[in-house]
Amino acid sequence: MCCPGTVTRTFVRLSYGVREGILLLFVSGSVLKKPIEVAVVEDDPEIRGHLEHRIGNNPAFRLLRSYPDAESALSDLPHHRPDVVLMDINLPVTDGVECVRQLKAKMPQVQFVMLTIYEDGNRLFKSLTAGASGYLLKRTPPQKLFEAIKEVHEGGAPMSPEMARRVVQHFQQTPEPASELQKLTPRERDVLAQLAKGFRYKEIEDNLRISTGTLRSYIASVYEKLHVHSRTEAVVKYLNR
Repeated sequence: MCCPGTVTRTFVRLSYGVREGILLLFVSGSVLKKPIEVAVVEDDPEIRGHLEHRIGNNPAFRLLRSYPDAESALSDLPHHRPDVVLMDINLPVTDGVECVRQLKAKMPQVQFVMLTIYEDGNRLFKSLTAGASGYLLKRTPPQKLFEAIKEVHEGGAPMSPEMARRVVQHFQQTPEPASELQKLTPRERDVLAQLAKGFRYKEIEDNLRISTGTLRSYIASVYEKLHVHSRTEAVVKYLNR
């Protein structure tokens, strides 16, 4: 089974041999994964250029679109639906948090990673509540950025250890009523438990023997019942039960 949103193409090479007068055909193949489609929303021309260059020159990714502000992204991005969006948090006029909130409502399957200069706990929580799944510093090295894009595409929530601790501490101070978790079906609880254990989407599909579509349906239902917009929020509520 392929990762969520992954399309595969099989290239077949034929060779032959002869044994006892019989022509034998041998088929060997390799599977090529579809690149992760990425969009960038960043107002700083230099930083945007660096991101475009790095993503565009890595065969594991495809730069789908790039925007200098939230307004252009809001009007155009829903027509293209990338896999992952790198979102500057400090955009002019409409900021990155509000941009994610509006785009997530239109594209719930798209994963958003916030890019920021400083580790600001308040903005982190607002980003997660809006629907972001990751939170990275703009000075993150290229290889770490690539790993983060792959991680969020596979169901992870990339952020620094310090930011992760702040998330847990924040939600521990505001425990949620158990009634929300009680709304979940047994299978939805199984999915949430797998998310809490850190498994990625492909691993959850294998562990629970369900399809990509079925998993996404369960996750959407869990988010709706728990009133959350990201994996991180859902997991914290589960851990605070």
